[in-house]
Amino acid sequence: MGKLISVTASPPHCVRSKLLCFSLVYLLTTLSLILYVSLSRNQCIFRYSPFDPIQTKRFSFPSSYGEHKYAFPTHRSSCSSPVFFSDYWTVLNEIHSICRVSSSSETLRYIHGKSETFGGNFSTQKRFSYFNHSNNDVEVPCGFFRDFPISNSDRAEMDKCELVVASAIFNDHDKIIQPVGLGVKTLETVCFYMFIDNKTLNSLSHHNVISKNNPKDYRIGAWRIIKISESDNLYPNPAMNGVIPKYLIHRLFPNSKFSIWVDAKIQLMIDPLLLIHSMLVIPEVDIAISKHPFFVNTIEEAMATARWKKWGDVDGLRMQMETYSEHGLKPWSSHKLPYPT
Repeated sequence: MGKLISVTASPPHCVRSKLLCFSLVYLLTTLSLILYVSLSRNQCIFRYSPFDPIQTKRFSFPSSYGEHKYAFPTHRSSCSSPVFFSDYWTVLNEIHSICRVSSSSETLRYIHGKSETFGGNFSTQKRFSYFNHSNNDVEVPCGFFRDFPISNSDRAEMDKCELVVASAIFNDHDKIIQPVGLGVKTLETVCFYMFIDNKTLNSLSHHNVISKNNPKDYRIGAWRIIKISESDNLYPNPAMNGVIPKYLIHRLFPNSKFSIWVDAKIQLMIDPLLLIHSMLVIPEVDIAISKHPFFVNTIEEAMATARWKKWGDVDGLRMQMETYSEHGLKPWSSHKLPYPT
């Protein structure tokens, strides 16, 4: 009786080896993540809103505009301190709810008047006396003792903002940079305002970035442009005028519940609603200030400012630091120097 030889097809080695299959899947997954990070604009993983964010550029600048105005590149990792954000739609609904229930009864009242200086001629002790008052009827000094020249039409639009992102370019010192990573409802919810002076406006017009034919409504991408008119009430130094909207953003946008200030040399790469929710709403704090990448305290920044001649009046800078010390102030903060009054 003949012998039966049964021949069956054996499975491939890669199938028989579960370890090898797992290794191949792991390798493909790793290569995909590496490719994603390499092509990502901010070198971060999963930083954008997952719900159809705006990925296209908000505005295309002419090649001649902004030469030599880019920030110096850094070798620091942009994700050294990642921030974990909540779901975009959850954040949007929560912030809308906060804006609806916010009461205007807690709004401070401010002293109005005329003065030789923008901040008013108040001594340090006098200013301290307003810090811990419990009566909301007390008027407090907070800038604008000289007029900040903004058109009435711009003020009317600014009064409507409940959430604002603001920046400023004076003396044509920086280049306008568009925000990226915005959610589909963000531009309907958040106002983007850029304050500029006449020299900056002339530069934008010269490079065909903006047209002067419609002076009542300047817009560049996401930014609404606010032209600050020339006035004797402004400081001679453009850098001094640039920090007025920075420190008094709550005065310029009196109905805004939340605000974000972005230095013009920095690009906003995260949706502002996510920033507000993660930095202010969840921890229930009043203000969040970014840590200076190089200087630990204000004294160090003042020394660097004088060393690199970023501020022409070095003696005035020294007097400002000495005034801090004389009045017992501890300049150990890491944010920018306040403008002198």
